Amino acid sequence: MAILNDPARFPADPRAWEVTVPTDSPVLEVLRWRPIAMRSAGQDHARLRTVVSTALDELDLHTIQGVVQRTAVPLINAFCTTGAANLVTQYAGPLVFMVINELLGCPPEISRQAAASVAAILDGTNSQDGNRAFENAVRHLVAVERAEPGPDITTSLLRHGSTLDDEEILQQLLVFYGIGMEPVQNLITNALRLLLIDDRFGDGVVGGALSTRDALDQALFEDPPLPNNSITYPRQPILIDGVWLPANQPVIVSAAGCNRDPEIATGDHIGNRTHLAFSAGTHACPARSMAYLMTQSAVDQLLDALPELQFAVAGNELQWCPGLCSEPWPNCR
Repeated sequence: MAILNDPARFPADPRAWEVTVPTDSPVLEVLRWRPIAMRSAGQDHARLRTVVSTALDELDLHTIQGVVQRTAVPLINAFCTTGAANLVTQYAGPLVFMVINELLGCPPEISRQAAASVAAILDGTNSQDGNRAFENAVRHLVAVERAEPGPDITTSLLRHGSTLDDEEILQQLLVFYGIGMEPVQNLITNALRLLLIDDRFGDGVVGGALSTRDALDQALFEDPPLPNNSITYPRQPILIDGVWLPANQPVIVSAAGCNRDPEIATGDHIGNRTHLAFSAGTHACPARSMAYLMTQSAVDQLLDALPELQFAVAGNELQWCPGLCSEPWPNCR
């Protein structure tokens, strides 16, 4: 918390580190600077975050819930009579993608372009071409929204982003896709895992003693969807608890590690929302309310339709995937 609440000494801008890293470094593409709030500091951070936060504040939470419900029902209907489903590839993944597209005001034809691009990226064989095609799809979305504004996030970004150039607008939208998709998908599946293997929550939610929100917070403590995403770069060498942190080198605050700290971990976090899954300080996630609502609605829709849902394998047989899945593994969550 001392690090996350001290952006003056621990800025999130990686450019001083970036120039020291070989161009073929496998982490460079993930950590490199972009004109987005989570990779910026000072006035740039304030300018970019204000635009994004303002656009999010204009979202009607009831609208989000309606979009999730309208999207979830046909997905559930597509597999509810077959007796089995891959809840990642047949439910959580497509649901989050379609909901994000609708909230951004993305027309169906552009959505199809974006989906094909994401498939190419995940395939791994044409990831560079997929990235370019994905950016082109988002540029197309910006052009459409400039010509025909709508009641959506993209229009709000354009309306409030008078200080942002076209590349900055593009990068904000890419963040909505990148940070808005996989983490929410992961949270949906992690929450469902908890509800299906832990009787405290499964029985508690069904019986009304606990809420789906309680299960979400437990999952955010135990299995945060972005476990190691708060990254800072000290301006100068700093001594923290007897350890020297070198200047301009990544300091990665692990939400998963902090949440599981033996000094505070009790294993039971019911009613406790002090986890770091959404980070903290000036870089805390501005879309926390949206993420909670999307996830809770998605979980409730599925369990309302299929209250007898069970895993096809034992809970301890589920396999963790290292990052983005390159194929639809049956036991992946």
